[in-house]
Amino acid sequence: MTIQVGDKLPEATLNSVGKDIQALSTSDIFKGKTVVLFAVPGAFTPTCSAKHLPGFVERVAAIRAKGVDTIACVAVNDAFVMQAWAKSQDVPEDILMLADGNGAFTQLLGLELDATAFGMGMRSKRFALVAQDGVVKQLFVEAPGEFKVSSAEHVLSAL
Repeated sequence: MTIQVGDKLPEATLNSVGKDIQALSTSDIFKGKTVVLFAVPGAFTPTCSAKHLPGFVERVAAIRAKGVDTIACVAVNDAFVMQAWAKSQDVPEDILMLADGNGAFTQLLGLELDATAFGMGMRSKRFALVAQDGVVKQLFVEAPGEFKVSSAEHVLSAL
């Protein structure tokens, strides 16, 4: 079942990447905070690298000015790939880069994408959500092949 507005985010562990890789629980990430979480099908993939992540990088200050404590990007990639992608995209420390290596969190959300036809295995659908204290307040899931409602511009306009 897909997560819905009003649902509490499930308990899971994700790897935060920066200078070091650190395991964080969803409670660590969401408890007591307003968080914008956006998910991409894969690090280094065309739309994710050219539009999705860069849009949030460009709008960090504007999103934070709307009362958002944390901006986080998640993908079903291992932590080393996410770390290299963050470095290649000059992602500021203001964006928390999260690796859902086995896709467990994505599956708990019910937002997995079967990309086996493209040789990519199971991934995440492209989406964005706004959570307050771990409860989903807004959810924007893209239709297949689309990039509209999960963009930084759209999320910013909805805040």
